Amino acid sequence: MDTSLHATLGLVLVCCLWGAWAQTKIEVTNGGIWGKWGEEETCPNKSFAIGFSMKVELPQLSGDDTALNGIRLLCSNGRTIQSNVGPWGFWSPVMKCPSGQRLTQFRLRVESCQGLKDDTAADNIEFVCTGGVELKGHGRCWGKWGPQSRSCGQRGICTIATKVEAPQGKGDDTALNNVYFKCCRP
Repeated sequence: MDTSLHATLGLVLVCCLWGAWAQTKIEVTNGGIWGKWGEEETCPNKSFAIGFSMKVELPQLSGDDTALNGIRLLCSNGRTIQSNVGPWGFWSPVMKCPSGQRLTQFRLRVESCQGLKDDTAADNIEFVCTGGVELKGHGRCWGKWGPQSRSCGQRGICTIATKVEAPQGKGDDTALNNVYFKCCRP
């Protein structure tokens, strides 16, 4: 064999192996624009996400609303993981997939930029379990639902990272703006 054929075969093999080891990132296109990405957190010991809870601020009526402040994943080994979290609100009870299923896909409800009015950014999240059951959070109803992310299929979700805006002092706070997940390794 000539060296170009060896190089081509080697490149194909590396690409195939990388695809087998790498985690696939799933994300949506409608996330908010403010904040910084937190560190990725992954379910430990080959576990996977089977449920979630949300940290949500109640409507402030005449005050500054933030809506969704955090997302926490429940892993199959009983541990919970989370990335950046805003300081306002309360954690909801955990919503879980039916027994034997895992979280595999999601979509976000996001309020677009309101100009001089009060911005909230991400307001709610909905997950799909591997069997097709939809788990919709109990967040706020502002904004619009965006499209579904790609699906992790039977591998399910193992990793989370969130984009959260720090408190703005006397400015307009939004807290959680966006999230992405990574599928479990095959």
